[in-house]
Amino acid sequence: MPGILERINCPDDVKWLSRAELEGLCSELRELLIAGVSETGGHLASSLGTVELTVALHRVFDSPKDKIVWDVGHQTYVHKLLTGRREQFCSLRQYRGLSGFPDRNESPHDAFTTGHAGTSVSAALGMALTRDLSGAEHDVVAVIGDGCLTCGMAYEGLNHAGHLNTRLIVILNDNGMSISPTVGGLARRVHEARTTVPYMLAKEQTRRLLSRLPGGERLRWVLHRLTEGAKAVVVPSMMWEELGFTYMGPVDGHNIADLEKALVRARNQHKPVILHVLTTKGKGYQPAEEDPTRFHGLSAKEDGSGAAPTYSQVFAQTVRRLMMDNPRLVVISAAMVEGNSLSPLVQEFPHRIYDVGISEQHAVTLAAGLATQGFIPIVAIYSTFLQRSFDQMLHDVCLPDLPVIFAMDRAGIVGDDGKTHQGVFDLSYLSLMPNMVVCAPKDEHELQDLLYTALSTEHPIAIRYPRGRATGAMRAGELRRLPMGKGEIVKQGSDLAIVGIGSTVLPCLKAAQELATRGIDAMVVNARFAKPLDADLILDAASRTGKMVIVEENVLSGGFGAAVLDLLQKAGASDVRVKRLGIPDEFVTHGRQDLLRSLYHLDAPGIAGECADFLAVIGRRRAENTAIEPGGRQKQ
Repeated sequence: MPGILERINCPDDVKWLSRAELEGLCSELRELLIAGVSETGGHLASSLGTVELTVALHRVFDSPKDKIVWDVGHQTYVHKLLTGRREQFCSLRQYRGLSGFPDRNESPHDAFTTGHAGTSVSAALGMALTRDLSGAEHDVVAVIGDGCLTCGMAYEGLNHAGHLNTRLIVILNDNGMSISPTVGGLARRVHEARTTVPYMLAKEQTRRLLSRLPGGERLRWVLHRLTEGAKAVVVPSMMWEELGFTYMGPVDGHNIADLEKALVRARNQHKPVILHVLTTKGKGYQPAEEDPTRFHGLSAKEDGSGAAPTYSQVFAQTVRRLMMDNPRLVVISAAMVEGNSLSPLVQEFPHRIYDVGISEQHAVTLAAGLATQGFIPIVAIYSTFLQRSFDQMLHDVCLPDLPVIFAMDRAGIVGDDGKTHQGVFDLSYLSLMPNMVVCAPKDEHELQDLLYTALSTEHPIAIRYPRGRATGAMRAGELRRLPMGKGEIVKQGSDLAIVGIGSTVLPCLKAAQELATRGIDAMVVNARFAKPLDADLILDAASRTGKMVIVEENVLSGGFGAAVLDLLQKAGASDVRVKRLGIPDEFVTHGRQDLLRSLYHLDAPGIAGECADFLAVIGRRRAENTAIEPGGRQKQ
């Protein structure tokens, strides 16, 4: 017998279901989420927590005419299933399949392309203003989680929306708060009273009466403050009211009937509204409810053969070792303590590990303040999220030349999370900053040494390292201080020089081994530093081979290869033939890391093939040049 979900091909199909069918639909949605995400990987707990909320939204509002903007967007799998993408759900986060986040290019129901936190209110406000300016009547809804309220940008949007007083619904999906039945019942009664029409009429009549009495304005102000004080004791509404929003809630986020009533009331307001919805992350799947952090994001099924630790784990283990030896060392994370494998350190160093929430800008300037007082801050942030603090790095750290260490996890191609998460821009945006040192280890052994080296660097330094398992080169011996701005030759050769940096060095070495089977003797250089460049090493390799292939997991524009070209030009080495491999001028889609590296020719076979083609082209051009007589006539 066909399930209820099989009858849902667009949001309108949800509107005609009975209450009993809605319960069945939610059960089927959770079953499909658990089965699908277990295969493809993805954000399971957050999507399980918003099943009823998503169903209620599509029953009350008319997408895509009404705009629903999801903050981050990692909780939108049910939204995808209800908006005509059920048959494609098995392709979630797979190459050429569904994105793990909302994407305007994927569906008209995805009102805004997201992936980073804190953007929903600003984007939704822009859509609401467009509606007002064009004289339209549709609704605009922003769905933001309580974790995203740590973003300064969210408050900027809320402040502006309250000031403009335009019609906008902001749903606060709160899965980090529990509320007792007594307080919940009282809050519900106050909420019902405050949003009914009779209450609003009585409030207006009281205002008019007091305005006619001597001293009435003062009396009205006193009454208002008493009323607001009483509300502040009962419900967490004061902050929203002060921002210019009508507060509604809290509402049980797993009761569709209650959600629909609240959404209809919010829709009937003519000013900004905050609807406070209480949900349980991982709802309906006991393992996820008991450990929502573990089930926040799942990786696709692996064969279990990887024995090496991840780069994140190596980073955390090394930081622990350094913190034990240096009491001035502190670590700052922007809501990524788990992702950076720092959780065990929080227990061991509770006063030296700071999780600032999703506040990358604050994290960087906080580190700058610590550095001014002689402490050594490590800012541990994913490459894609560090972009958000560009001005703070440039202005607050690099301008005063403060010794802040940036540990950039998930640099390069990250895979399944796709366009919004690929860390392929950092070599470019960091290298343009004066005083900034930029480096990348070829393996976890070198990551440990670079972290140790960074402690004695009196300048800002950024260390980028990739997502995933390391190479198995980790050691337990003494850490080594590496010479600043110096690389190394890892393989000698005479036919051409392959220059890699970071995660591309070992594939370059494997490519050289493959080229050797074709009779090509390739030198391999581990640049190690993108800034400052090891000019002596690179120029020497260029002069000895005359041909150079530069490989980076970064955009070609303004990246490592561009810096090498600039170095060669300034040194007058214009006769050196150069080919650059990296990411072209485009956003990298979602897909497995190995697949994407293969597509961009950044794996060993791809690098070897590009090198061989490069030499073949040079050989053909030389042959063509020798076939031309001095007068320009072709030889017969």
